[in-house]
Amino acid sequence: MKINYKYYFTALIVFVVACKENPKTTSTKSNESTATSSELQLSDSYEDLVDENMASFKLTPISHATAVVQFEDKTIYIDPTGGKDAFKNAPLPDLILITDIHGDHMNIETLKSLDLSKAKMIVPQAVAEKLPAEYTDQLLLLANGETKDVMGISIEAIPMYNLRKEALKFHEKGRGNGYVLTLGEERVYFSGDTEDIPEMRNLKNIDHAFVCMNLPYTMTVESAADAVLEFKPKNVYPYHYRGTDGLSDVKKFKKLVNSKNQAIKVTQLDWYPTK
Repeated sequence: MKINYKYYFTALIVFVVACKENPKTTSTKSNESTATSSELQLSDSYEDLVDENMASFKLTPISHATAVVQFEDKTIYIDPTGGKDAFKNAPLPDLILITDIHGDHMNIETLKSLDLSKAKMIVPQAVAEKLPAEYTDQLLLLANGETKDVMGISIEAIPMYNLRKEALKFHEKGRGNGYVLTLGEERVYFSGDTEDIPEMRNLKNIDHAFVCMNLPYTMTVESAADAVLEFKPKNVYPYHYRGTDGLSDVKKFKKLVNSKNQAIKVTQLDWYPTK
């Protein structure tokens, strides 16, 4: 099925929400700095990404941790935020994957604005407890370490949590999920909000890794690079890289990775589009 991806370049993001200091909040008010166009230096074009990196699927960044994935005839929304306009030309979702309860991952206003009538929602228990009852029949619960086949796609829940003492309040172990999706012959990892935990370092055979790196909520670019160098994905994409002091230094991340392993391709996408 031929899909027109041009709309993703012109979609206006209504708002992007951020991880709050209270790990139990689901507020959608952002406390992260807004990116400026001068901060965004793309190392590869979108067309290069589609044509060269991904054999089995298409991915389009929406904002921060939000993406649209298309695999065969299925459309997957990852942590949908940004309101209806962010998805106004997108196919209706078959699957929704939500990693955590924070507003930049579970945004109830966005969910209510979308037509989710045919969608199944893959969520951890903590997210299920926060969602309105209207979604109960659509939910498929996945706990850390569990794997389910849904619509011909293998979905594995990977732990995501903080390690630093000062950051333990943000993401406790067992609450949220990172995900590994098997899309055809390719394994795709979305880290969610995490530090360089053993479960990430022990990942095997990852073709594409979307790895967070923002302070104080997740990890430094140094920690992210060190973890990536250990589990060695073929392709890695910094995402979720805006913190309280603006955007993380993703160029430094790329340099740290490629100074030790040039076989890992680091691609920076525009997760913080400007009008």
